[in-house]
Amino acid sequence: MNFSRNTYLEINLGKIKSNLKTILKEFPEYKYYFGVVKANCYGLDNKNLEVTKAIIDAGCNYLAVATFDEAITIRKKFKEIPILVLGHVSKSYIQEAISNNITITIHSEECLNELLTQNLRGLKAHIKINTGMNRLGINKGLKSLYNNCIKNNIYVEGIFTHIYNASNENDYNKQIERFEDLLKKIDISKVPIIHISASEALTNYKKVKEANGCRLGIIMYGFSEKMELESPIKLYSEIVQIHNLKKGEVVRI
Repeated sequence: MNFSRNTYLEINLGKIKSNLKTILKEFPEYKYYFGVVKANCYGLDNKNLEVTKAIIDAGCNYLAVATFDEAITIRKKFKEIPILVLGHVSKSYIQEAISNNITITIHSEECLNELLTQNLRGLKAHIKINTGMNRLGINKGLKSLYNNCIKNNIYVEGIFTHIYNASNENDYNKQIERFEDLLKKIDISKVPIIHISASEALTNYKKVKEANGCRLGIIMYGFSEKMELESPIKLYSEIVQIHNLKKGEVVRI
């Protein structure tokens, strides 16, 4: 709460849980439900991680964050739930990742090569494929990257992508085709988790046959055009002055 301005954000944990239970009931065909709690649950969480706890209690069985720092903060509170760092993790944190059971993302051969001076036994990783977002991820060479991970004692627990512009069916289909073409290069029966859909893709399209995981982000907080969910967020403040403006006048910031 910002006491100097009498402004505060109210978060209804019960509504977050209710939303998640509705989502999981609507999409029961997945085995892994990643609660994306990056950026302190999109700015809603606090130091006590109450929102994260609500997300776990409601049925998310995996967490995803953007940075290694976020993963460590969560691990101090929640010892058992698996945590995936979606962003890059520097080689200097790899042993800490192993000892804290934190899963990293390997997004390129360069990323893997940076780690090879260390003993990587016990390291869990998900390989990211770039299908159109054009940030992190490989465009080709999945078989080589996968084999190099196995050769160097990295447990490849998952493979995933992030769909760009998921509301556009043409863009979506092209990206799924790219993803599936790369998956054909390896034996995916040896990879426990394949996750593709985030909130928007989840609600707009049928489950991709290879996928057994999905990532839940802003949909948990009621942001969906396809589902009837509740907003768990209320912002309270106070009016300090009212001006009556004439037509053509503006409020200057």
